[in-house]
Order: sequence, then C-alpha cells, then structure tokens
Amino acid sequence: MVTVAELPAGFADKVLSAQSTFRSVMDAMARPGTVQHIRAVAGTPAPLMRGTAAIALALFDHDTPIWLDRTMSAMPEVGKWLKFHTGTPVIADSSASSFALIGNARDVPPLDRFALGSNEYPDRSTTLIVQIDSLTSGPAYELAGPGIDGTAVLQATVSGNLFEQRAINAALFPRGIDVVLVHDEAVVAIPRTTRLAAHGG
Repeated sequence: MVTVAELPAGFADKVLSAQSTFRSVMDAMARPGTVQHIRAVAGTPAPLMRGTAAIALALFDHDTPIWLDRTMSAMPEVGKWLKFHTGTPVIADSSASSFALIGNARDVPPLDRFALGSNEYPDRSTTLIVQIDSLTSGPAYELAGPGIDGTAVLQATVSGNLFEQRAINAALFPRGIDVVLVHDEAVVAIPRTTRLAAHGG
C-alpha cells in the first residue's frame, strides 16, 4: 500500500516546468512529425516515462478526465500519483475521456471507443498519449498536412496497429483523434489533420 508521502514528487519548479512542457507539446502539435524534447524534471512512477509524466503535470487538471490502458491501470500508483499531483479524475469510460494514457501501444482499443468530438466542437475529442519503443529508429513514415512544409519523415517503433487505426480520421474530419507519441523525454505529435503513410510506400 503506497501512501501519499511515498508517491514520487511532481515538478521541482511547478510554474516554469509546466510552461516549458506546455510549449514543447504545442511546438510538437504545430510541427507534426518533429521530435521535441521535454526538459522538465519530475518524479515518475513506473510505468510512466518522464515525458508522459511531465505532460500529465502540465496538461491535466480536475476538468480533464483521463482513461488508462491495462499497462497503466495495472499499477495503482499511477492513478494515485496523477490524482494527487493534478486532481484529474481517472475514469473507466474511454469515450468520456479528454486524454488516454497508453503504456503499451499494442493495447490501444479501437479508436471509435474514444471521444471523437463533434462537427461544432471537434476539439472535444480524446487525445491519446502513447508510450512507444523508439522515436529514432524503426520503420519510416511520411507525414503531410497542416504545419508541414511538403512532407516530413518520422522514424518510430510503434507496436500494434495504431497507425493503421488512424485512417478513421480521414472519414471523420473535422472530428478525429490526436496522437502524441512519447519515448523517454522525446515527444512527437500527429494531429488528426496529418496524413501518414509508410515512407516510400
């Protein structure tokens, strides 16, 4: 049984770290496919990566319900840490979540189980924060769309069929799912408006 006193600390400098992390995430969203680095230091309960923990501390609050996959929910310390440091409600209904924390990309449910937004409020969809094996090696993917000059190439090792599932976004536009990939302190955003295909395919 983990007590509050035993939970890892949050940001050492809450304001500056939150601002720095927020900028990194916004830069990632504005420039899809580019690797951004989160410099903020935070205590991190396993299996949260450092980047995931910093994003949670910067973006989550009592008005942002979150959903945890099996990897995350299997460790009670994760939910306790998130609630203690951010006040975010951890919910069982993925379709009502503002964010979903995915510790294992193989466990991503069908994307239509998440909030997809509406035509009037497309931003009221779930943002997936997915921990992956690498953002520097693995298959190459070509990205195109707003925020990208021509095309961009991303190398990433992502288990499961997350990228194939993203095809749902094309049919749903302007609704859809935004994805943030995390490996350690590196992050890459793939917004719903970004087209993705195997590089050279």
